[in-house]
Amino acid sequence: MARAVGVVVLLVAALFPFLWMLTTAIDPNPLSRGASLLPSGFTLDHFRTVLVDAGFLRYVRISVIVAVSTVLISGAIALLAAVAVARFRFRLRTAVLILVLLVQMVPLEALVIPLFLQARSLHMLNSLLGLVIVYLAFSLPFAIWNLRGFVAAVPRELEEAAYVDGASWFRMFRSVLLPLVAPGLVATSVFSFITAWNEFIFALTFMQDSGKYTVGVGLRTFFTQNTADWGAIMAASTVIALPVVVFFVLVQRNLAAGVTAGAVKG
Repeated sequence: MARAVGVVVLLVAALFPFLWMLTTAIDPNPLSRGASLLPSGFTLDHFRTVLVDAGFLRYVRISVIVAVSTVLISGAIALLAAVAVARFRFRLRTAVLILVLLVQMVPLEALVIPLFLQARSLHMLNSLLGLVIVYLAFSLPFAIWNLRGFVAAVPRELEEAAYVDGASWFRMFRSVLLPLVAPGLVATSVFSFITAWNEFIFALTFMQDSGKYTVGVGLRTFFTQNTADWGAIMAASTVIALPVVVFFVLVQRNLAAGVTAGAVKG
């Protein structure tokens, strides 16, 4: 009984911010509702303001392009790098792993100015490619370190058996190694997606054209100097949350397997 009560309490605590956001988005008068969780009425005007008047879907489209590109590229590079550090012995291998961990310890705020100057010198400001490269730099260290544990957990005997059967390295990689580390690849992809989707500082700094704003920067347009349209803000926040929820639902089965396997074998 106590366990069930604890689960319910945690579930309510986790869902409360989302419920508050959704009820505020459909409330005709969000500023007058006070501390009530239930809306005073029902309206879709805030969503119409966000999607039609403000054209918020273009920010969603840009974020989807950036986030999906980050997931695909980081997944491919991280998997190959994880295979390299887990299966091969080379000089400075330990140093490479240490550097991967050190990169994660650097505060993002400390890198804004250096990366901005570097992007400007390479003419990559206001470029989606430049933004994707920055997100890759932040997501790759965790992805490589996480996938290394999954690759190391795959028995070498399976690879050797594939070689004995006449498989090439690419065939072994595609038919043996990749299916076994797929749950870990999904788990790291979720991290990369959320990192690219929610990031704000670098998107604000690098993107100088309003037509290339991501959802985080686009949300800022509903704030003015003296006021804020909270109904539109919450409606836009709901729109921002939906792709993450959909992505999580699509991969949640493999994600659960990946987290469990990483905890046991990592």
